[in-house]
Amino acid sequence: MILSIVIPTYKECENLKGLIPEITSILDQNKIPYNISIVDDNSQDGTEELIEGFDLDQVKLIVRRNKKGLSSAVYDGIVQADGDVICFMDADFSHPPKALVGMYKIIKNNEAQLVVGSRLVKGGGIDNWPWNRVFTSFVARMMARPLTSIKDITSGFFMFKKDVFPKNNLNLEGFKIGLEVAVKGKYTTAKEYPIIFGDRKYGESKLSGKVMVEYIKQLGQLYTYKFLKKQK
Repeated sequence: MILSIVIPTYKECENLKGLIPEITSILDQNKIPYNISIVDDNSQDGTEELIEGFDLDQVKLIVRRNKKGLSSAVYDGIVQADGDVICFMDADFSHPPKALVGMYKIIKNNEAQLVVGSRLVKGGGIDNWPWNRVFTSFVARMMARPLTSIKDITSGFFMFKKDVFPKNNLNLEGFKIGLEVAVKGKYTTAKEYPIIFGDRKYGESKLSGKVMVEYIKQLGQLYTYKFLKKQK
């Protein structure tokens, strides 16, 4: 089973310099077949030149000249991925690459079709977060809680069999595409895999007031979707 990893980026070149070698080293050591797609929103920060230095059969770059946002970047990467198993993760080291192995094994062993890197199960947690970020994350999770049994729904670190991904009726304006997959995906079993969620190494967070407004709109659409689905 080939693992396709999708990493959306905007001005993450400094992080990618360390992240890609770490991912490839871990997966090579564990003999997991993989490819990596960097979906970049025209950063013009050296990302294109950086990717040219890697094995282009395993690491490819998709540059979107007109910046369209996180969820649509993940979508574009997924629909072009050729792996049997899909993973999307952040570029800023908040999602530990070593967790890829355990998450992949759960899917390969048919223990679940969807796996979420989770801060909220035994062995998981957060590292070096300011109190306001902890609070914001908590509120965001609670707002989505009735939509799914997944505890850490805002983790942003998802892995699943490719046929789980719902290609239709997706809201690509929302910030959390993981929510879309969790609510609309075609799966029967989901598991949460413990991770220590770190703070970014380089660059600035993309979280803003506009992102929060988009998240609230996304939640409203998902609640409507789930309610209407139950009526059919």
